[in-house]
Amino acid sequence: MINIALFGLGRIGLMHGKNLMRKRNFNLKYVYDIDKKLAKKVAKRLKSISIDKPSIIFKDKSIQAVFIASSTATHIKFILEAVKNEKAVFCEKPLDLNINKINKCKRKISKLNPKIQIGFNRRYDSGHNLLKKELVNGKIGKLEKIIITSRDPSPPSMKYLKQSGGIFRDMMIHDFDLLRFYLGNDEVKSIFASASNISDKRFKKIKDYELASCLINSNNGVQCIITNSRHCSFGYDQRVELFGSKGMLISGNKKQNETELHTKSNTYQQKPLLNFFIDRYKEAYKIQLDDLFKMIKKKTKPLASFEDGRRALILANAAYKSLKNKKNIKIKF
Repeated sequence: MINIALFGLGRIGLMHGKNLMRKRNFNLKYVYDIDKKLAKKVAKRLKSISIDKPSIIFKDKSIQAVFIASSTATHIKFILEAVKNEKAVFCEKPLDLNINKINKCKRKISKLNPKIQIGFNRRYDSGHNLLKKELVNGKIGKLEKIIITSRDPSPPSMKYLKQSGGIFRDMMIHDFDLLRFYLGNDEVKSIFASASNISDKRFKKIKDYELASCLINSNNGVQCIITNSRHCSFGYDQRVELFGSKGMLISGNKKQNETELHTKSNTYQQKPLLNFFIDRYKEAYKIQLDDLFKMIKKKTKPLASFEDGRRALILANAAYKSLKNKKNIKIKF
């Protein structure tokens, strides 16, 4: 059993905490949050110990891993401390909003042989992951095009959006990682981005966007199209299409259940889509923990690594550069 500590007890942190508590391979020993009252309250629910100082976790030699779900600005600091103290790391995305901080961290930890997994949960989704396996097995021949659609049912709070880093760094960063997952050794060559606001004028006030799209080309000529929206009237829209020389693979949306209604006035009426990411990727979050366990105990490479997190942010930054300059941007990792 792996003794682990959790940083950050917001919505996503609490979800991870519950999953860790239920996993037999992990013992959630400590929880930490800057809100001390919240930490004490959650600690009781998760049957763990609430601590006031992060240093307690890093100095405790019984702790084998830290799970970072705190605010983005704390990620690099906690990663550095964890690696220095020989602890494995799980870190939610993004690593940071500043690529220079990430590059500096990379240089500092490169000689320490760190074990770091990044929270790109979509790689672990059963449908999305199966596409990768089928692609590698040659089911659709040579990959020619990737289309990723990602639409949230409604935007986060304005308070969150103001500090999120914007739609490309906060939302589309998942899709940048997913397309790299499918491309494999064929890296991204260039990116052209477009974004706008039509229905929700609040985004203009915070200099962000409710709609965004990117056209991305790989070194081998694969065309990648990503479309994002901060709102979607019919639910959480998550679809991936891989088009190849011999066919097509699709990973579609998940619904509340798979029943259909056929009546005199309606045909093929289906149940609504699952509401949001915690529901849609519920199983993926659990499978993610299995990968974390294997990384620590069996010394395997995680499906989503520190470098994957770094490269995803590079693509997000390039998207903003493209948007500003209104031109295609060549990618240098």
